[in-house]
Amino acid sequence: MTSGVQIRTPAEWLAWGQERLAAGDTAEAGDALRHALQSRDTRLAAHNIIERHGLADAFGSWMGCPCEIAPADDIFRFFENHPLSSNPLRDYLADGWRTLSELMLLLETVDRPLLRTGSFLEFASGHGRFTRHLVKVLGADKVTASDVVPDAVEFARSAFGVAGLQSSTDPAAVAWPRTYDVVFVLSLFSHLPRRTWGAWLRRLFDAVAPGGVLVFSTHGADAVRRQGVQWDEEGFFFASASESQAIDVADYGTAFTSTAFVRARIAEQIPEGRLLHVAPQHFWHHQDAYVIGKA
Repeated sequence: MTSGVQIRTPAEWLAWGQERLAAGDTAEAGDALRHALQSRDTRLAAHNIIERHGLADAFGSWMGCPCEIAPADDIFRFFENHPLSSNPLRDYLADGWRTLSELMLLLETVDRPLLRTGSFLEFASGHGRFTRHLVKVLGADKVTASDVVPDAVEFARSAFGVAGLQSSTDPAAVAWPRTYDVVFVLSLFSHLPRRTWGAWLRRLFDAVAPGGVLVFSTHGADAVRRQGVQWDEEGFFFASASESQAIDVADYGTAFTSTAFVRARIAEQIPEGRLLHVAPQHFWHHQDAYVIGKA
């Protein structure tokens, strides 16, 4: 019972929380929204209201970064649908922090500390699972987020205050407004078909400033073993399927590449690049990481 009214459904709890919030009763609003968090149908809406108003259960109050999640975020839906995720909100936000720590360790390995980075392009940034944590470290003024999905770019601009750059499925159609000390491309090359794989490598290396690095990840040998797929003679496999609901699977499926394939594309597309480091299973203990320097 709440103010004489028994709220039975998640939708009713959500509506009651909004009503109490409008009346200035944050304690009762928070209690109602906690009930709405328990249902998949109202979880994300309740979470975003809690974060937006800084209520008692807000993740942002202890994570120190904006923790609203875009309704169209495919990665959040991945966690929400994962059988091992008992708290998809927490798991989603924590995974972005995990990516930050993994990137920082990788950059330390090649003596390019993240905290000394003056400009950073996060390409294929999605709806900001990682971006929110990066902004906490670098500041929004040093970060540009780019994605092929317009809603993702707009969300990054409005939620995190970063510069936004609309991408394309055609690498030749992307124009860089500047170059960047770090170009970070997490889990894009693990989705590209053969026809654009090398072209994207060339185009993204063009965005790297002199003395900077391109960092990207792939599905390598461990992913092949886990998924039971088989590379072709060049060390490449592509399936027309992915977790994205917004991008055509012909442009964004699931790709597996051997180290030999990646090295061959580097030599072919960016012979001036220097392969500084290869780290198997570095990101999420699942994707291989490559760091390429520019003189």
